[in-house]
Amino acid sequence: MEDLLSISEIRSKIGQKIRVAGWVHDVRLLGGINFVLLRNREGIVQLTTPKKSVTQDVLDAVSSLHPEDVILCTGLVKDSKIAKNGFEIIPDSITVLSASATPLPLDPRGVTDANLDTRFQWRTLDLRRPETTALFKVEAALIYGMESYLRQEGFIQVFTPSILGGISEGGSEVFKIDFYGKPAFLRQDPQLHRQLAMAGGLGRVYDLGANWRAELSHTPRHMSEHRTIAPEMSFVADERDTMRVEEGMIVSAIRSVLGSCAAELELLKVLLEEPKTPFPELAFPEIYPLLEGLGHRLPEDSDLDRESEKLLSEHVKKEFGSDFFFVNRFPSKVKPFYVMHVDENPRYARSVDLLYKGLELSSGGQREHRHDRILEQIREKGMNEEELMWFTEPFRFGVPPHGGFSLGIERFTAQMLNIASAKEAALFPRDPERLQP
Repeated sequence: MEDLLSISEIRSKIGQKIRVAGWVHDVRLLGGINFVLLRNREGIVQLTTPKKSVTQDVLDAVSSLHPEDVILCTGLVKDSKIAKNGFEIIPDSITVLSASATPLPLDPRGVTDANLDTRFQWRTLDLRRPETTALFKVEAALIYGMESYLRQEGFIQVFTPSILGGISEGGSEVFKIDFYGKPAFLRQDPQLHRQLAMAGGLGRVYDLGANWRAELSHTPRHMSEHRTIAPEMSFVADERDTMRVEEGMIVSAIRSVLGSCAAELELLKVLLEEPKTPFPELAFPEIYPLLEGLGHRLPEDSDLDRESEKLLSEHVKKEFGSDFFFVNRFPSKVKPFYVMHVDENPRYARSVDLLYKGLELSSGGQREHRHDRILEQIREKGMNEEELMWFTEPFRFGVPPHGGFSLGIERFTAQMLNIASAKEAALFPRDPERLQP
């Protein structure tokens, strides 16, 4: 008898005795025949207990079960035309490994709805919902696909510091911490250290990890802690080299999800298709008259607002049939000091965002690699040159043209699955109101 089979393995065990463990998803007591729906990370399987075919001990055990009890069942696998999986298990024994308290503060079956605050407060119970489990399986497949592509393209994974001795992007949206009596900050993005990896000659790297922003934002798009995948590469011709890598990474991610998560997509009612490449590209300053023609006036030298993103996404979908598109050449005024300006028109930068179904997923482009230009742009931003010398000094010693981007994993997952809040794609989300669990 094999031990603790997953539900997917049980299908090949018709006529055999097996052991399976999980949570009691539901109990249906119908008198002559009772049913227990047993759930684990693989899905839900039906235990059937006909009164004439099982022992009194099994009948007694079933009648005393509660939702979310953790049980171990041994039994015979039989074909079934009624059970959803096409098979059922006739138990020989049922053992309660861990009893659940009642009543439950949240119903993992989804029979009783719960708002997001309740779901996050009782996140461990919420994670037991098949839909939530499916979401994180999709997210894992998405990350696998992105990493696989980057490794095939010669990128190596690195781990850049999360604790910084200074503010990397300016502004006040940073978490200040005490570092052995000295002030330090949680990183907003692994940007500058990825660039130093280029200065160090590593050539192609990617970082996968958490970033923090102290924004008092309460939108479904923002979190105080979020995760990104962030590639950086040397010897780019211009920012479009980073765009080609990004769209290749996106296609690989979606292929990975399509190849391994068909059941999860079906459960979540998501129709996903592999996108065509190259993705459409829109660029400033042509975006201003385009938006005006769409009925929205955006002042020159200003960043895209939410209305702009929505209108441009609708335009691209209509004109090109694509959910993905790049926005290039943002006004230099709204971008960080390390972004390369267009030499022939410094008012605009080699800065690229990727939008997906109306939401920004990533920001990147070509970085400034010339030491004198970096210093000039630091001064233009009114930042302190001395505080950034740890970053700028290596650029005195020969740094190749380079670029990259940082893509938000929770945002990508939520948009792919048509989920309204990116927080649902964080295992234990952090926002201005939530620090636990």
